[in-house]
Amino acid sequence: MQLLDRQQALAIAPLWRLGFRPFFLAGALFALLAVALWAAALHGLTNPAVPGGMLAWHRHEMPFGFGLAIIAGFLLTAVQNWTGRPGLSGRPLIALFGLWLTARLAWFAPVPLHLLIAVQLAFIGLLITQMARQLIAARQRNNYPILLVLSLLALCQSLTLAGLAMGDDDLQRRGALAALWLIAVMLSLIGGRVIPFFTQRGLGRAEAFAAHPWLDRLLLACGVLVAALFASGHNLQARPWLAAPFILLSALHGLRLWRWYLPGIWRVPLLWSLHLAYAWLLLATLGMAAWHLGWLAQPSLASHALGVGAMGGLILAMMARVSLGHTGRALQPPKAMRWAFGLLNLGALIRVTCGGGWLWLAALCWGVAFALFAWHYAPMLCRARVDGHPG
Repeated sequence: MQLLDRQQALAIAPLWRLGFRPFFLAGALFALLAVALWAAALHGLTNPAVPGGMLAWHRHEMPFGFGLAIIAGFLLTAVQNWTGRPGLSGRPLIALFGLWLTARLAWFAPVPLHLLIAVQLAFIGLLITQMARQLIAARQRNNYPILLVLSLLALCQSLTLAGLAMGDDDLQRRGALAALWLIAVMLSLIGGRVIPFFTQRGLGRAEAFAAHPWLDRLLLACGVLVAALFASGHNLQARPWLAAPFILLSALHGLRLWRWYLPGIWRVPLLWSLHLAYAWLLLATLGMAAWHLGWLAQPSLASHALGVGAMGGLILAMMARVSLGHTGRALQPPKAMRWAFGLLNLGALIRVTCGGGWLWLAALCWGVAFALFAWHYAPMLCRARVDGHPG
């Protein structure tokens, strides 16, 4: 039976053997194209006819097009290790990926709005169903928080799309910002597991980092609370009392970074990229606290610290590391990835600290970073593992 399963797995084209392969590659290409298109629209170079306008498209596609694609690729791959059950592959994976791609293209097609909304929600619905089926069957209760966050993300997407359907800009903004901070929760959940583990392995440290379940639970609860405040509209206006949950989140993220820090990380690009990206989570929460206290003029600076620095940075670093491990390669990324990590962090810094006249440079840094990943990793993702494993 095992021999038959192996033969069946090897008969599948390498790109469709595990979820990280198509979703990492397509997600990176979409990150490049989507930000380039948004930058071109901001500078008046193009104005595609999309429902609700380009701002509505940008608000939806960065968390639900780009972010959710990479989350799907990671989770569909990781769940195989968590449960010991085969991950999604072959035709079912092609179908799920095809649905994601259809949802991206539907924005630019002459389709009824209700059909556009249906195809957007169908992807996350099927992703949740697949993850729930595997986790519940294996009784993986420690991973149920991931199902919770995915389900809340689906609600935020529904809120965003309801705002689109009703022409309610405030509702769109609430849904999109709540989703962004829920993605921060997902980054915290996943980062809290893999960053200390990767750091230990990458530096050859014999002793594992101590686990702190109370810290993980507190970050989850506080992160969900912050997202709920955005969804309800409370976080859209500066209120000093709302600085409290962001101050708490800042302290918790800072504590994590302090506990994980070892000087040796700066010698290993796959490690310093992860730690720097997680530090943007800390900066984003500090920024929101500062805005509520009247010390920061625009909350969008904190939102872009989260979206560009933390989400973009952790996604790029995770894709670079996970793709090597799951294709059977040594954990030594192409040398160009050092430039990619550096450019992404530079782009985040420009986006947060410089005025609107510099947005093109931030977008260029982002685009080159993901282009470098796509160029160097596409051959790995489209070819069989080098160690002969069918994954």
